[in-house]
Amino acid sequence: MLRGMNDNNSILLGKGAQPAQLLLRYANRHGLIAGATGTGKTVTLQTLAEGFSAAGVPVFLADVKGDLAGISHVGQPNAALQERARQLEMTGLAPCAFPTMFWDLFGVSGHPVRATVSDFGPLLLARLLELSQAQEGALNVANKIADEQGLLLLDLKDLRALLSHVSDEAKEFSAKYGLVSPQSIAAIQRQLLVLENQGVENFLGEPALRLTDLIQRDGAGYGYINILAADKLIQHPRLYSMFLLWLLAELFEELPEVGDQAKPRMVFFFDEAHLLFKDAPPTLLNQIEQVIRLIRSKGIGVYFVTQNPLDIPDAILGQLSNRVQHALRAFTPRDQKAVRAAAETFRPNPAFKAIDVITELPVGYALVSLLDDKGTPTPVDRVAICPPRSRVGPITAQERQTVLARSPVAGHYEQALDRHSAYEQLTARQNVLRDERPVLDEPTAHNSTRSQRSPTARRAPASPVETLVNSAVRAIGSQLGRQIVRGLLGALTKRF
Repeated sequence: MLRGMNDNNSILLGKGAQPAQLLLRYANRHGLIAGATGTGKTVTLQTLAEGFSAAGVPVFLADVKGDLAGISHVGQPNAALQERARQLEMTGLAPCAFPTMFWDLFGVSGHPVRATVSDFGPLLLARLLELSQAQEGALNVANKIADEQGLLLLDLKDLRALLSHVSDEAKEFSAKYGLVSPQSIAAIQRQLLVLENQGVENFLGEPALRLTDLIQRDGAGYGYINILAADKLIQHPRLYSMFLLWLLAELFEELPEVGDQAKPRMVFFFDEAHLLFKDAPPTLLNQIEQVIRLIRSKGIGVYFVTQNPLDIPDAILGQLSNRVQHALRAFTPRDQKAVRAAAETFRPNPAFKAIDVITELPVGYALVSLLDDKGTPTPVDRVAICPPRSRVGPITAQERQTVLARSPVAGHYEQALDRHSAYEQLTARQNVLRDERPVLDEPTAHNSTRSQRSPTARRAPASPVETLVNSAVRAIGSQLGRQIVRGLLGALTKRF
C-alpha cells in the first residue's frame, strides 16, 4: 500500500510499476508538466503543490482558469477521486485544506501586487510596452538619467514626468547619450496610455511586494501556497508573462546562495509557459536561460506548465529534470513532432515505447520521469496521478474573502502609497526655476524676427537659485548613481 502523500524526503506523485516519488532534495532541479487541454495537468499541479506545502515548502502558482483556488478548502467526497485512491491502494490521505494567500495585480480577487517602475526595469518594461529598438533605446536613456539625477521612479506618473523632462532637454541629453528623438518619447507615452487604459497602472507603484511575504509557513509548518488570480490577467498575456519573469528575477537577485539543500526554499509554477517565450527577442531569451540556470542555487525550483513541450526553447528544456507528460494529440504535423520530441526526452523503458503511449494516456495518467537518489532520471513510467486532498475546482466569493481576511498580510497591501518621487521632484524643480527666472522685456519690432529664429538667444542666464538647484541635483545624482546596480533584467537590485 501507498501511505500518505509525503515521507520526510519525497512527495508521492502517483503509482506506475513503482511509486513515483519526487525527491525533495532534487526538486530545485526544475521540471515540466505538459499535455493537451483536459488531460489532467491542473490536478497534477495541485497534487504537487499540496505535497510541497505539506513538506514545509512555500509555493507560488498562477490560477489561470480560477479552478485552483479550491486548494484553500477541504476536499469534498468525489466518486472518481475515491476510486483513484482505491486503485492506487492509498491510505492516510484524509481530505484537508492548505494554507493559502491570494494575490491579484488588479487588487480584486487577492491582495494587490505592486512593483515600482525602477524595480521592474527598462528591459521588461520595453517588452511589456512592445517598443521598437529606437524606443527601447530612449527608455534606457531615460532610466540612466533618472539614476544619475536621483529621480525615484515609482509609478506611471513618475515615468511620464521623466519622459517629458527628457523630451524638453532632448538636445542636451542627445549630445551626451546619443540621439533621443521626440518621436520615440511620444511613442512611449502613447504606449503608457494603452497600459493605463487596461487598468494596469495599479500594478506599478507602492507598497511594493515584499518577497519574504511569499516565503512563509503556517503554525503547523506547512508552506503557504501563493495563488495569483490570473483569469483576468491572462487577457493581457504580455503583462502576465513579464510579471512572472520579473518575480523570478527578483527572487534570484535578492535571495542568498544556499546551494543544494534537503528541500527547496520555494517552488514556482509557471503556467501557460508558452507566453513567456512567444516572440521573445534573443537578448531576453538569453537572460531567461541565465535566470533559470542560476536560480536553483538560491533554492528555487521552477516548474513550467504548458500544452506542448515544443513551447519551451531547447536550452531551457534541457534544464528541466523532473518531467510529467500527459496525453498529447497527433492530428497535425506539429502535433506529431511534439509527440516525437516528448518521447525522445525520456529515458527509455523496455516495457513500452513512449511514443506509442503518449497519445493513448487516459485523463489523470502521465508518463513520468523523476530524478533518483543519484540525481539520474528514472526510466519513463506510465503513472496514475494521486488525487488531491483539497477541493478540486473554484471557491465562492465569500470563501475567498474569508481566506483573505485571515491572511498573514491582510491590510498591508490594500492601500496604495504615493510618496515624494520623480513627479514631485521634477515639478518642484520646474517651479523653482520658473519663480526665479527674470521676466524679459517684450521683444521690439526690430528684434522679434531674430527672436523667432533663435529661441535660445532669449534664454536668461542662470540665477543663483537655479545654479544652486542644478548643482545639488548633479551631486545627488552622482552619489546615487554610484550606489545603483541593475540586475540581469534591468531591475534595481539596491533600492534608493
